[in-house]
Amino acid sequence: MNIALIGYGKMGKAIEQFALNRGHKIVSIIDINNPDDFDSPAFKSADVAIEFTTPETAFGNYMKCFAANVPVVSGTTGWLNRLDEIKKMCNEEGKTFFYASNFSIGVNIFFALNKYLAKIMDKFASYDVSITETHHIHKLDAPSGTAITLAEGILENVERKKRWTLGKMGQPTDLPIHAIREGEIPGIHEIVYDSDVDYIKIKHDAKSRAGFALGAVVAAEFAAGKKGFLGMDDMLTF
Repeated sequence: MNIALIGYGKMGKAIEQFALNRGHKIVSIIDINNPDDFDSPAFKSADVAIEFTTPETAFGNYMKCFAANVPVVSGTTGWLNRLDEIKKMCNEEGKTFFYASNFSIGVNIFFALNKYLAKIMDKFASYDVSITETHHIHKLDAPSGTAITLAEGILENVERKKRWTLGKMGQPTDLPIHAIREGEIPGIHEIVYDSDVDYIKIKHDAKSRAGFALGAVVAAEFAAGKKGFLGMDDMLTF
């Protein structure tokens, strides 16, 4: 499979290595210094593009991929206010877009566990719930896309919570997300249900970026040749 990489930081380089190890070919690498390469024959020859950049540049990158008829796999977060536009283009124009806030298989198992626990805890109002996420100092958006996905899983299943908030809880119906940026931490996500007598905590702690990078390559393999808006739920069955 021919793969184009958009973004060539630590994640891009890790994705490149996994792609090569799995027998794929990197036909184009686009970073901040060569944006004109979206129009190159090499980029247009890609079966799929894997995009990990910044919230400010992501949507424009998607539009350039669509213009070149190259399917997109993206793990960039912080741009989701325009997600409906992407879904519309997939549904009405036959574009291909695979999005995940986190490509780690372990994190997606964690997502499923989070929803299951939330359904149980909906019955026990004495427990209040909060999320804490910790990432490296280079991460630009807060809260993380993974934390938002976890929050959405809780809000879907815990009736007493109506919205997530960044930082302290303003109302009893708020679900607070605490975002910490320190060192070179790949990603830690914790969910705590706290009562007067005890607390329940579930946690996912990434050891490195390897799980994210491998998951992105597997997603690219899955998305190639397909149409529409895709995600980890389409690729994984729990």
